[in-house]
Amino acid sequence: MTSTFDLMQDGSSKTASRKYWIIAIIIGVLAFIIGILIGKYAACDTSSDAVIPEKDGVFLPGVPDAIIKEADLSFRDLLLTSIDSKNIETYLRTLTEKPHIAGSPEDEDTVNYIKKFWENVGFDDVQTATYDILLSYPDKNNPNMIELLNENNEIVYQTPIEEDILTPGKNNTEGIPPFNAYSPKGIVTGQLVYVNYGRVEDYIHLDSVGVNVSGCVAIARYGKIFRGSKVDIAQKHGVIGLILYSDPADYAVPGEGVYPDAWWLPGSGAQRGTIFTGDGDPLTPGYPAISTAYRYEEDKVEPPLPKIPAHPIGYTVAEQLLVNLGGAAVTDKWKGDINITYRYGPGFLNDNWKVRMNISTQRARRNSSNVIGIIKGAVEPDRYVIFGNHRDAWVYGAIDPSSGTAVMMETARAMAALVKSGKWRPRRTILFCSWGAEEYGLIGSTEWVEEYIKNLKERTIAYINVDISVEGTHSLRTRSVPLLYRAVYDAAKLVENPNATEIAAGRKTVYDTWLLNRPWKINGEMYGSPELKAMGSGSDYAPMIQRAGISTVDFTYTYNEHGYNVSGYPLYHSQYETFYAVKNLVDPDFKYHQAVSRVSAEMARNLADSLILPLNVSDYAWNMENLRVSLDSEYGAYLKGNISNYDDLQMVIKELGAEASKFQERVKTINKNDPLLTRMVNDQLMLFERTFLDPAGLPGRHLTKHMIMAQSSTDSYSGSSFPGLVDLLFEIDKATDPNARWDQIRQHFSVILFTIQSAASTLRDVTLFHSITK
Repeated sequence: MTSTFDLMQDGSSKTASRKYWIIAIIIGVLAFIIGILIGKYAACDTSSDAVIPEKDGVFLPGVPDAIIKEADLSFRDLLLTSIDSKNIETYLRTLTEKPHIAGSPEDEDTVNYIKKFWENVGFDDVQTATYDILLSYPDKNNPNMIELLNENNEIVYQTPIEEDILTPGKNNTEGIPPFNAYSPKGIVTGQLVYVNYGRVEDYIHLDSVGVNVSGCVAIARYGKIFRGSKVDIAQKHGVIGLILYSDPADYAVPGEGVYPDAWWLPGSGAQRGTIFTGDGDPLTPGYPAISTAYRYEEDKVEPPLPKIPAHPIGYTVAEQLLVNLGGAAVTDKWKGDINITYRYGPGFLNDNWKVRMNISTQRARRNSSNVIGIIKGAVEPDRYVIFGNHRDAWVYGAIDPSSGTAVMMETARAMAALVKSGKWRPRRTILFCSWGAEEYGLIGSTEWVEEYIKNLKERTIAYINVDISVEGTHSLRTRSVPLLYRAVYDAAKLVENPNATEIAAGRKTVYDTWLLNRPWKINGEMYGSPELKAMGSGSDYAPMIQRAGISTVDFTYTYNEHGYNVSGYPLYHSQYETFYAVKNLVDPDFKYHQAVSRVSAEMARNLADSLILPLNVSDYAWNMENLRVSLDSEYGAYLKGNISNYDDLQMVIKELGAEASKFQERVKTINKNDPLLTRMVNDQLMLFERTFLDPAGLPGRHLTKHMIMAQSSTDSYSGSSFPGLVDLLFEIDKATDPNARWDQIRQHFSVILFTIQSAASTLRDVTLFHSITK
């Protein structure tokens, strides 16, 4: 039985216990609140390095200063001054010790050299990408020959296998003899006919003077258009074989001497090079040449591999053929500088003589590698600025491409040294890419873009290409998309002029001499800035812009193109393109190489470091209107008579310009303390170039996708505006069904209009799909 005392004691105990529990709960709640407060302020940096941006009265959480700060320009000067011309000279000497044609053991040696160099300078990572690709080589045991035969089929003249030995310390047995890559092997015999540069207009002229080239072997001089286009045009006209030679009118100057005393091409010099008109591995078009790839048979490749044999020779060799050529004398415009009477042919002065091409060039599958060096971005590692140069060469390649390789190596070393010191790391990732097998048709870069197209299209800011860094000392020459115009100019204005005479004349920078020597004339009027050329397809920037829609720029220091009427730097793709030539005849102190390295380094730094990307969409609209005026001048009357809404082109370009102007104004007033806003604007800028890609590609060229700028279909080297339209208009009067062709033109014209309108829509507020005016 429980007593009253026990009950009282029990009640008192329960009351005390209840108080303890209440106190414990209160303490627990207070501890929880204090914990939250401590956690909040411990986790959030409230020092001066963190800011709380405000947008429309709404405060965002604390944002680290590193995310929203502008680039520290003090590192710009450190970078530029650290680039050393002596280093570039050392790299070039090493790179040119041996020939290193793509797919060879020597080429693999350069892969290892570049990889080890980048690992040693301190890159965050170095990777290789290897592809199994179709290449082409001459058969040294059965060398290519061009032979002149008399009426008894006896050999009157036979071309030499190799070029003359002219460089001290070099031996012909080191290199590959002259050949044209992807030429089919075989023997063809026939009458010889001279076709000037082998362009479409040259065959039209031959037809007008009654010269039939069908069934003949043609001889054409190098220059004006891509050699592969010459072969393609020749086979379309029924030519059975093509001999290519470098005429002294295009590659030498009377009285100025030749290599090794001057940079002009000697008579034995022959220009090697591919004649395949496609880009990338021929057997895997559109997809990477990896182990799982489907490969087409060689006779089913698109665009097709060449069907007729081709072979390059020097002008002293060509003279032995041309001096015996019969037929009428050519017009003055067709004359070269060989001391002969240039004649059309076909045939020889002795009617029974013929020419025989014995070509043994054979195709082979080989491996070729790209080497990728990476400096990882500190803030936006998923945004890439890519710097590229190809590594392979037909022989020594001191100018093409090793002058650019040496420049890229020094640019990479200087940037890596700043990172390694702990003083600087770019905001965005910078990739340095050493491409393989470019000379065969941009293969290494194309395969890499094809393999990583999903990554690159979504993440790449821009691509900087330095193929030939120095081919002369007259002026900078630059190809660029309009988005990069102002960034290019800004970089050139910061780099000291490598020419002391120019500095003494008051032109302190690379920009100053560029403006003087290459002023931009647009539609007959001087623009007031240096010339920026359109992008063609002569180097590794082509797959970047045509496949992935990446903004691209290409830098070269060049010769006086107006002072010398030449088709390119004279030693191009010959065995005389040596370190000796660069050191003794082009850039003895490597100051011009240093200038190109500095311009391209500043371009890369600006793109990788700037808080707001230095891209300008208004320049795109301005450039497009210039292209429209040029198109109208050449084809306007023709188009207006066949396209009822032709004037809509001017209207949509004007609308693009208006949207671009409004966008640029919004960029000026953006709250830069809001990282989400800056990322949004930067994405609009980065992706703008992609808006001009059409998934179906150009008519007849489905892998060339940029609707506004692309290489010409009749000359892969040169750029063409509204390229699909110009392609369809080409020789329309000779079309089998002109009405059907005009239907194609109208359809493609509508695609151009839509593409420009679509591009404009991407510049509006991100939720404003429709124009306010609609």
